[in-house]
Amino acid sequence: MEMPELDHYIKVKHSKRARRVGLRFDVQDRVVYLVVPKRASMKTAYKFAQEHESWIREKIDTLPPLVPYEHGRIIPLLGENMTLDITYDPTLKRTDIKLIEHSIFVKTNKEDPSSRIEQFFIKLARERLSKLAHEKAASIDKKIRDIQIRDTKSRWGSCGEEGQISLSWRLIFAPYLAMDYVVAHEVAHLVHLNHSKAFWNVCRNLSDDFLEGEYWMQNHGQELMRYGKN
Repeated sequence: MEMPELDHYIKVKHSKRARRVGLRFDVQDRVVYLVVPKRASMKTAYKFAQEHESWIREKIDTLPPLVPYEHGRIIPLLGENMTLDITYDPTLKRTDIKLIEHSIFVKTNKEDPSSRIEQFFIKLARERLSKLAHEKAASIDKKIRDIQIRDTKSRWGSCGEEGQISLSWRLIFAPYLAMDYVVAHEVAHLVHLNHSKAFWNVCRNLSDDFLEGEYWMQNHGQELMRYGKN
């Protein structure tokens, strides 16, 4: 496959279920998967990819630049821009992270504290998203059976038939109104487990700004995947 500029972004994925060669864009992994059925030849698969080079380039061009957890980086957190202030000290026994005003202070004994920073963000997401969801559920006299905070690829949230809600921890990087909209969306499913007109009415009432939140997630949601990656 002669597409050297794109080779880094294209990954072959063999599939027993696929019936034909296809391309699947994965925003989180930042790659285009070349899906190859069990009996298809690689020559045919590579030819298919070459024929769709313009589509692949178009998708890759939509990827926002990565934002690694580095000293001095600006990280949007819970609706505010925060600056990462990392101090490395090999004599420390552990990594300590605190939010003070508009800074994320990280004192660490690790040369690369990225994993510790991400763990801190996930814990913060679990606290804040859970609190927001329970508040919205209480406002409509509903109870959430369980809340899971995950790093999902395909959906920002989900709600099960028995009142279990799942939310992506990466929502804490979104503007507050966007994060609020996603939580409102899933809580509204406690009333209507569908996308009927009645559901959308509940969602609108639960959202601080339904239109702005929905618009941002539809047009900028993929940007949430870029934080913490090199």
